[in-house]
Amino acid sequence: MKENFYIDETDKKILQFLAVNTRMPFTEIAKKMNVSAGTIHVRVKKMEDTGVIKGTSLNIDYGLLGYGFIAYVGVLLSKSNKTQNVLAKLEKLPNVTITSVISGKYNLFCKIYAKNAEDAKNVIYKIDDIEDVIRTESMIIMEESFNDKNRLMDALFND
Repeated sequence: MKENFYIDETDKKILQFLAVNTRMPFTEIAKKMNVSAGTIHVRVKKMEDTGVIKGTSLNIDYGLLGYGFIAYVGVLLSKSNKTQNVLAKLEKLPNVTITSVISGKYNLFCKIYAKNAEDAKNVIYKIDDIEDVIRTESMIIMEESFNDKNRLMDALFND
């Protein structure tokens, strides 16, 4: 984001509508805000150009698609300078949906989706087989209590 970019109240309201439903038509947002659809289009384009908005995403229930086994996997590397090589290999594993570079006990932290425990074991073995991975530690997700990407934005904009 450009340092001199300013988000005004109109931009904040647009972001709040899009955070709830990324597919909400600009005409509907415009109607709710009592402005023109062109205004919404220009504002969203400006926020995309400055990097405030980085694409859109779907919230997929992988459990309904047969991938209800979720685990976090900590990955310890032989050396920190091997991180990019390992990330490139992890990116090729479709069950690995999120990978973060972290500090602490591990170098990387991954979220994986699998069909069941056996499938998860096979995914973890694939991670273990990557060159420069020393070891992994897995934590099974029993239940996701909440996953609310809007909480921080609501706190920032409603204070």
